[in-house]
Amino acid sequence: MTEQAFMQKAIKLACDNAASGHGSPYGALVVKNGQIIGSGVNEVTATNDPTAHAEILAIREACQRENSVKLEDCVIYASGEPCPMCLTAIYYTGIKTVYYGYSKEEAQPFGFNSGAIYEQIALPMQQRSVVMKKLENDQSQPNPFVLWQQSEEQQD
Repeated sequence: MTEQAFMQKAIKLACDNAASGHGSPYGALVVKNGQIIGSGVNEVTATNDPTAHAEILAIREACQRENSVKLEDCVIYASGEPCPMCLTAIYYTGIKTVYYGYSKEEAQPFGFNSGAIYEQIALPMQQRSVVMKKLENDQSQPNPFVLWQQSEEQQD
């Protein structure tokens, strides 16, 4: 399949999802070597899960199929420009290319405003609408990062 064909398939997933009333108009595919290894549609309202975005679900499926959290050899086709959460997941997997069909500006008139989240993230932490406060750690508890590092060293 061509890049355009994969994109049209992602957009069809989005259209079918919207028409079914199952969720928002988003669809995504993870593709490796010309083969679809993960797909997803927005299931936020159907599952009451704010993380159930099409890209996240496609990534979850692809990672399960690949038995890995890394998808460096893959590309993702998303019907809409990924939100900050989805983009972060894409970065975590190592996917290097994202193709999208509709921009966040094109989605905004329909009530989808991930642009506002992008704006918030760009602000200094003290200016964001979500208050972030670091609390001092209880020193009687072990440092989880040290425990993780020790665990990793034991597995080597």
